[in-house]
Order: sequence, then structure tokens, then C-alpha cells
Amino acid sequence: MKYTLKMLRASKNWSQLTASKAIGVSVDTWGNWERKRSFPDVPHIKKIQEVFGVSYDDIIFL
Repeated sequence: MKYTLKMLRASKNWSQLTASKAIGVSVDTWGNWERKRSFPDVPHIKKIQEVFGVSYDDIIFL
């Protein structure tokens, strides 16, 4: 299954603030990622994979 960042966050019933803290970015950065205004870099993608238990191929960034 493919997941957007918003879907991953919602699966844990997390706010954007909680998700951003878990990944180590500002809430504004997380929000920009969800709205596709910007995209996470490789270290943050790896952290997203770790925190949410998904592979890169499972995440939809576009």
C-alpha cells in the first residue's frame, strides 16, 4: 500500500506537531511536506521510514 505523509501521521493519531518532533523538524517544515510545497531530504526520509515503519517505496511524495 502507498501512503502520503498525512496518512502516516493520521495512522498514529498524531498532530503535525507530534510528527514533526518525532522526525526532528519544525511543524512548518512538516506541514510543507504534507502540502507538497517542499520535500524531505534523505536523512529525514530515513527517519520517516524508521518512525512509521514503512519503506521508501511505500511513501507517496508527489
